[in-house]
Amino acid sequence: MNNIYLAAPFFSDGQNERVNEVVSLLRANPTVADDGIFIPSEHQQEDLEFGTFKWQVATFNSDVRQVHKANAVVAILDYQYEETKENEPDSGTIFEIGAAWEAGVPVILVQYDESKKLNLMLAQSYTAFYNGKEAIQSLKTYDFNDLPQHYTDKEVF
Repeated sequence: MNNIYLAAPFFSDGQNERVNEVVSLLRANPTVADDGIFIPSEHQQEDLEFGTFKWQVATFNSDVRQVHKANAVVAILDYQYEETKENEPDSGTIFEIGAAWEAGVPVILVQYDESKKLNLMLAQSYTAFYNGKEAIQSLKTYDFNDLPQHYTDKEVF
């Protein structure tokens, strides 16, 4: 069974709804370990004061360690989907994608807003890309054992 690191923003209700949907799909996937989804928002170093230097160091080190331990990173690109027409991905999520790619950990990209272009660096770093709410449903059957490539001809910028 495979362990997944879920890279995604979790700062608004809409972001958390997307995280919850993706987690549900991954939990339904028979190639993902039952307790194998690392959700950063559930590991926020509660014993340390939020935002302090010690909290930052602990959170950063924990997240990077978990990215490197994962069999794959699933990254939700939508950040301010509800708030703005400019739906640039969250910078922390982008960092985690880069860390995964550099460590040889496969990256599965998820984007709800299928009207948005994909950044060239992201377009060249993924193993699979699910674009649009309907396509994202495929996460429950994606084979994390074989990690088949799933590309798009989406326009890049």
